[in-house]
Amino acid sequence: MVRAIPYGRQDITDQDIAAVNEVLKSDYLTQGPAVDNFEAAFAEYTGARYAVAVSNGTAALHLCAMALKVVPGQKVITTPITFSASANAIEYCQGEVVFADIDPQTYLIDLQAVKALLASEPKGTYHGLVLVDMTGRAVNLEAFRQLANEYGLWIIEDACHAPGGFFENSQGEKELCGNGRYADVAIFSFHPVKHIASGEGGMITTNDEEIYEKLIRLRTHGITRDSSLFRNTSEFASGGQEVVRGNWPDWYMEMVDLGYNYRLSDIHAALGLSQLQRADDGLSRRRYLATRYNEAFAGKSYVKRQSGKIEGHAYHLYILELEDRIGLYNHLRSLKIYAQIHYIPVHLMPYYRQKGWSEGDLPIAEDYYRHCLSIPMYPTLKDEEQDFVIRSIDEYYSD
Repeated sequence: MVRAIPYGRQDITDQDIAAVNEVLKSDYLTQGPAVDNFEAAFAEYTGARYAVAVSNGTAALHLCAMALKVVPGQKVITTPITFSASANAIEYCQGEVVFADIDPQTYLIDLQAVKALLASEPKGTYHGLVLVDMTGRAVNLEAFRQLANEYGLWIIEDACHAPGGFFENSQGEKELCGNGRYADVAIFSFHPVKHIASGEGGMITTNDEEIYEKLIRLRTHGITRDSSLFRNTSEFASGGQEVVRGNWPDWYMEMVDLGYNYRLSDIHAALGLSQLQRADDGLSRRRYLATRYNEAFAGKSYVKRQSGKIEGHAYHLYILELEDRIGLYNHLRSLKIYAQIHYIPVHLMPYYRQKGWSEGDLPIAEDYYRHCLSIPMYPTLKDEEQDFVIRSIDEYYSD
């Protein structure tokens, strides 16, 4: 076995390269028609009314926090087992992040822990929830929506791990991640190890037209060319010429919000759209590989817990909880199998420790961290490579 086996790997095809080359030869490099096409296709893929392409998943989270009007001091609940951006986006707006522990069976934020937090303070103390589809397993947003309605909370679904994932609602219907039925907004990432790779990139989906219009402005410096939103009325605004409302010069625009340059380029969008066209094939392959892992590790004494059921799971990651995790991690690296840890609990990062969080605050998340290991999971992982991974893990514990 010569080729290194990472925990995740992008797959770039001739089709992808041709799509990017077409943009490079066009009149647009930054935001243009390829972005529009990508947004339309992604909205259709998730079942949402609107999709807004942005520069990366973190930018998507930040814009959502702004569009939902997070202001200094507002408390927002999220999970500690996620990439730090899920929490940081609230901090960017000077909100206050409060972490709730996870369900040990799913690695998702625990509904009962969130209920306990909300019940411990007067209504109005908390303003929102950032719910993460960790590893690709969909959060039951229907249950959280009922809780959010009771307490007047908004919901951001962090679906970076879960395009194509779903849960079943109380009527037995499949609810795709990002469809906007229960969450106010959902966000996705197109980082190279994700299901859809665009180099860097992100997407926001929503069914709320007002939020959509706000996001469109915020990703481009808060600038609009929509004359219905114009606020200037002086002759100076029109260059000294009298203006009839609705008949402004073509060059005129206004900055009506304090926004950012969070645009996605047509180059990235073309790659993302090309990858989206085969996303279902990649998802099927991930579930196939997960089935093989489930069967291989079922009943093994050294496995404390594994990722579990296939139904609805998007399998960005396949995680085992193991004894002697560090020893196995080093053993696999010696064989050029590059496993990874997802994640160090966010509340124990130095930035959040200085805000008062410490070990012991979220014992389930902390115990999970001591044992978790993400093993290789990506569509181009060959069966024989997966067999080598399985055999290498088994042999380590058998020696």
